[in-house]
Amino acid sequence: MGSDPKVRAGAVDVVRHWQDLGYLIIYITGRPDMQKQRVVSWLSQHNFPQGMIFFSDGLVHDPLRQKTIFLRNLMQECHIKICAAYGSMKDISVYSVLALSPSQIYIVGRSTKKYQAQCQFLSEGYAAHLASLEFSLHSRPKKNNSRMILRKGSFGLHSQPEFLRKRNHLRRTMSVQQPDPPSLNPKPERAQSQPESDKDHDRH
Repeated sequence: MGSDPKVRAGAVDVVRHWQDLGYLIIYITGRPDMQKQRVVSWLSQHNFPQGMIFFSDGLVHDPLRQKTIFLRNLMQECHIKICAAYGSMKDISVYSVLALSPSQIYIVGRSTKKYQAQCQFLSEGYAAHLASLEFSLHSRPKKNNSRMILRKGSFGLHSQPEFLRKRNHLRRTMSVQQPDPPSLNPKPERAQSQPESDKDHDRH
């Protein structure tokens, strides 16, 4: 919205902690894909670890439902197991529908009686949370833990998962590379007309 949101203290370190343990980082937002360049630039500018990033396909009336669809498909068709899920209170319903346990759901903000049995509230901030993760058996790397490596400088994948290729309404939701460096005459942002992977294929 034209502003530069501040990064919560310790947030980058928490994401980097999971990456260092070998986990794949997934960023998912209800923002429309026309904001891809701004969002990816912001993540990169603030040194967030590389990972997959998903946007809504244009403007949607129910972004939480869209998030649920994305994550369910990743779990069912790509066999991705979610270890830890972060968000705000509105995301609790998404993660609960996906059958994540309260111990896997981390929510930023003050604890409320209504939701305290459904998640872990990070009321003391990310720095305190990171300290608890570092001493937790749950987040220690397993033996022979293989690490998934993404292309350096990339916030996505080289190719789309099968379920994204099969569903037209999901085709424009994945960011597969960082935005191009700003030019002297920047073009206005607009929604993508085809997936980045198709564009790369056309160039070759």
